[in-house]
Amino acid sequence: MTNKRTTVEDFDFHGKALDTIFDDYDVMLESAPVGHSSLYGGFTYVAKSEDIFAAEQDPETFSVAPSMMMPSMGTDIPLIPIDIDPPSHTQFRNILLPLFTPMNIAKLEPGMRETGRLLAEDFMNAAKENGGVADASKLFARPMPTIVFSRLAGYPEEDWKLFDDWVDDIIYRRTAEPEVSKAAGEALMAYFDRMLKEREAEGGDYDDLLDKVINFKVDGRFLTHEEKLSYAYLLFLAGLDTTAWGIRASLWYLAQNPDAQQLLRENPDKIPAAVEEFLRTLSPVQAMARTALKDTEIQGQEIKAGERVVLVFGAGNRDPEVFENPNEIDIEREDNRHLAFGAGIHRCLGSNLARKELVIGLEEFLKNVPTFTATTFSEPWHGVGSLSLSIGKE
Repeated sequence: MTNKRTTVEDFDFHGKALDTIFDDYDVMLESAPVGHSSLYGGFTYVAKSEDIFAAEQDPETFSVAPSMMMPSMGTDIPLIPIDIDPPSHTQFRNILLPLFTPMNIAKLEPGMRETGRLLAEDFMNAAKENGGVADASKLFARPMPTIVFSRLAGYPEEDWKLFDDWVDDIIYRRTAEPEVSKAAGEALMAYFDRMLKEREAEGGDYDDLLDKVINFKVDGRFLTHEEKLSYAYLLFLAGLDTTAWGIRASLWYLAQNPDAQQLLRENPDKIPAAVEEFLRTLSPVQAMARTALKDTEIQGQEIKAGERVVLVFGAGNRDPEVFENPNEIDIEREDNRHLAFGAGIHRCLGSNLARKELVIGLEEFLKNVPTFTATTFSEPWHGVGSLSLSIGKE
């Protein structure tokens, strides 16, 4: 008989650590809601939902500086607007906030749906040529948000194939190979440096996200070139990666749960609720960092000014004090106050877009692809790696 763990040693939320991270969450939520890790320069983690919500609402105690990302995503400069504290944060966020309202996102729906349909057809064609097996990540989950967001942002179509490599190197190799991540980050910065300068020289009206970044004013002034670069860099990483993760994780679950898959096929009106549950249990963003600006205390644990603090959204999303049967993926769950998009002033700017992409992505995949199963159960739930699916097999 083994002793039950009561602590989590050197908690990690990247790479292979994600394979067993839900086990760590169980320990945290039961007996170690606040703890310390020596990784990434050292930090204190916070796991309970109510504590995370409270910290998100308290920028005077918990600053996003020097960065919400730990470790950094290929660059050491603050990423606008997520690494900016109030009061400046509000003005920087307002640059694009009006474009991400439900009303404006609804206008994009026809294009999203057509993209999803065409990609599902690509997946089917590839499967037919390969004995009924194809990679749903490569052919559907990854390209859908790349195409949708690139059109919204104004990224050239001929460059889309470059983007996957940059996302992989910057986000998924940054812990094991930081030098690769940094080199990719520098390449992406150079890419936006050229694009922004070319656009400003042309002086055209592109009516896209980058155009808004170029022409918006803060405190009566245009953004500096460095601020524009920072904003463009963040938009790229946030717009392309997290939604791809969400689509892939959802398909991963449905491939292994035929009853849930069939329920959504027969009742597509249940897909929005299912999406919320996938976001809760298989969150694209498991944690983000803050810095304590003053001495404080959480769950009886002292946190000193200057300490890095990691808010573990993934653990908060499985808090038994908030969710009944928290580790169960219930695609018909109704009360779902999850933290997948954060909370408070730094709540994800593109949450409405992400939700719409996820819903339409699942709708179109289920509509155009017959019953599918996983070819292997060794593929992890997380990330944007391969996801081989077999079609037409029970």
